[in-house]
Amino acid sequence: MSKRITRRAAIAGLSAVTVAPAYAQSARPEGTVTIAHGFTPGGNVDLTARLIAERLAARLNQQFVVEPRPGAGGSTAAASVARAAPDGKTLFLAAGGHAVSAAIYKSLPYRPLEDFSWISMLSDFPFVFVTYPDHPAKNLAEFVRSAKAEPSKLLCATPGNGTGQHLALELFAATAGIKIQHVPYRGSPQAATDLLGKRVDALMDNMTVVAEMVRDGRMRALGITGPQRFFALPDVPTFAEGGVTDYAVTSWLGLAGPAGMPQPMVEKLNAEVAASLAEPETVERIRKIGADPRPTTPDGYRSRVASDIAKWTKVIADAGIERI
Repeated sequence: MSKRITRRAAIAGLSAVTVAPAYAQSARPEGTVTIAHGFTPGGNVDLTARLIAERLAARLNQQFVVEPRPGAGGSTAAASVARAAPDGKTLFLAAGGHAVSAAIYKSLPYRPLEDFSWISMLSDFPFVFVTYPDHPAKNLAEFVRSAKAEPSKLLCATPGNGTGQHLALELFAATAGIKIQHVPYRGSPQAATDLLGKRVDALMDNMTVVAEMVRDGRMRALGITGPQRFFALPDVPTFAEGGVTDYAVTSWLGLAGPAGMPQPMVEKLNAEVAASLAEPETVERIRKIGADPRPTTPDGYRSRVASDIAKWTKVIADAGIERI
């Protein structure tokens, strides 16, 4: 009997030795890791992807490469990652537009929440609502009063239909109880040019697009969409300070992978992201991109995505925006 017990113990011990390396391997991706995103090179998404790839490569001592896969508002990249093997070798630099796409598209080639392993948010940032320097509305309260006095007269630009900026504008109008005329552009450059040329009254856009023009006086900022003032434009009040209470909007960037990634791997990447975002140099570089570092737990990130999908779905329904 004692021999049988010893033999069983030996077999159990051998099994433990066999399983342990597999578990250890699952705690980190093997080989080169690709971080895909859905935007053109050089923008805030691409710069953030390259920054986090650099920091993870240094911390994990392996190669991380960034691969832009533009198209369909980020959906092309999202679909390619959703179809990838859940081995951690293909990751997704997701933007807040991921939740917007989930709300505005009738169908997508992936499930926006369930088809991804949510690792961590990386950063978040508000939008800025700006006008030209000599516009009659000197602040947000005056803009709202003008819009109420002459409904649908004020022309408000965004970088495009169905963008986060567009939905932030629609939520502003609904919260303030005003009617404005939305003027969508194909990207930020022409929208900013037309605002400077006084062909539109206002523009809702990213900090990276307008902050420098606000600082040098070419544009006047009427409000920051976030819940508190933002370091890049500390003198610009929030919408709440401007009288539009119960309104706050921020967008975000974060790191995800295909659904089904091993939990130890998700937790390892989450810990390394958090450590990277705590480094003073990384904080400084993210702030130069126009955002604040914002690490989360995997569950916290998933909850944020789910919450944003629900919020933007309601905004689209309430505004009567036709889904694509």
